[in-house]
Amino acid sequence: MFKTLDEIECRGRCVLVRGDLNVPMQDGLVTDSTRLDRFAPTVRELCDKGARVAVISHLGRPKGEAKPELSLRQIADALSTALGGRAVAFADDCIGDAAKNAIDALPDGGIVLLENLRFHAGEEANDPTFVAALAENADLFVNDGFSVSHRAHASTAGIAGALPAYAGRGMQAELEALAAALEVPKKPVAALVGGAKVSTKLSVLGHLLDKVDSLIIGGGMANTFLFALGTDIGASLCEKDLADTAREIMARADETGCQIVLPSDVVIAAGLEEGIATEVVPIAAVPPDRMILDVGPASSAALNQHLANCGTLLWNGPLGAFEVTPFDAGTNAVARRAAELTAAGSLVSVAGGGDTVAALRRADAIDGFSYVSTAGGAFLEWLEGRELPGVAALNN
Repeated sequence: MFKTLDEIECRGRCVLVRGDLNVPMQDGLVTDSTRLDRFAPTVRELCDKGARVAVISHLGRPKGEAKPELSLRQIADALSTALGGRAVAFADDCIGDAAKNAIDALPDGGIVLLENLRFHAGEEANDPTFVAALAENADLFVNDGFSVSHRAHASTAGIAGALPAYAGRGMQAELEALAAALEVPKKPVAALVGGAKVSTKLSVLGHLLDKVDSLIIGGGMANTFLFALGTDIGASLCEKDLADTAREIMARADETGCQIVLPSDVVIAAGLEEGIATEVVPIAAVPPDRMILDVGPASSAALNQHLANCGTLLWNGPLGAFEVTPFDAGTNAVARRAAELTAAGSLVSVAGGGDTVAALRRADAIDGFSYVSTAGGAFLEWLEGRELPGVAALNN
C-alpha cells in the first residue's frame, strides 16, 4: 500500500515532487491549466508543512536535447497562478549545481520549478546515474503524476527506489477512484466503452469482461459488434476483419455472465458533417448508403434506465461522433443522466481516457461525475489491467 501526505514529515526538508506539467501551450502561454490546478493542492500542502518543494516534470518530447521552446520556464507563472500567487523560482537544470543552488536558496515553504527532465536522455531510459543525480538534492519524493506513471522513467519508477516515496493528493485521489470503480465497487458495475475502433480497445474489453456486470459498447466499435452479429450496417465505420474477435468477446461475456449492451436504434446520415439531413432508424433498417453516427433516442433511454439500476459506472469513450452536432445527442443524454444519478447518491461514476473528457465537458456533465481522470494513456493501461511502474514503485 502506498504512503500518502498524511504520513510525511517534511519540515525543513527538500521534497522532490513529480507532477505532470505537460500542458497545452500556444505562443508561450498555457491554454489549459487543468493539470496545474489539480497539481496545486499537493504543492500547497507540502509548503504549509514547511517543506522546500522542488517540482519536476517534462514538457513535450525533446528526446534528450535542451530545446528552449520546451523549457519549463514558460510554465512558472501559470504554476504560480494555480498556487494562488505563491512565488515559484526556476532552475536552469533539474540536476547538478543549477538544481542544488536553487534548492539551497529556498526558505522553508518555498517552491522551485526545475528544468525539463527530458532534456536528459537518462530520464526516459531510467538511467541509474540520472536517478542518483535527481535524488542527490532531495530528502523525500512525492509522485503526483498518475498520468505519467505508466512509464518506467527515472522520475517515476527510478526515483521512488532512491528516496522515501509518497503519493501526492492527485495520485491518491486517482488511485482511490480507480479502486472504487473496479477493485471494491458498488454493484452492479457497468462499463461504457466507446470510440471509433475495437482494435484500440481489445485489451480493455478483455480485462473488463471479468470485472463488470454489463459492458455497454458504443461509437464505431458498436458497428463492428453489430456486423459480427449479421446486422447490415450500411456504409458505417467498421473493422470487418475483427468480426471473429467480436464474436469471441461476446462468447466470453456469456461465459462470465457479463451482459453486452448494443444500440437498438441509431442516427444515420449520408456523411459526417454539421447540418446534414439525419434519420433515426431501428438497427436492422440501415440503408446501404448511410452511416451510423450516433445511438438513437430509444437506445439512450434504455441506457439511462440501465444506469438507474447500477451502482458503479466506468466510462471510456463516446457513444457517437460527438464532435459534430447533432451526433453528440446520445453521449450528452447518457452523460447527463449519469451525472444526475451520481448527484442523487445512487451511482459512483468514474470516467477517463482520450476523447472521454472532451465528450463529458461538451455534455456539461464533467463536474457531475464522481471522478474524471485526465491521465489518458495511464488510465487506458489501468483499464487493460496492466501494472503501472510509477504506481508499483510507490507500493514497493
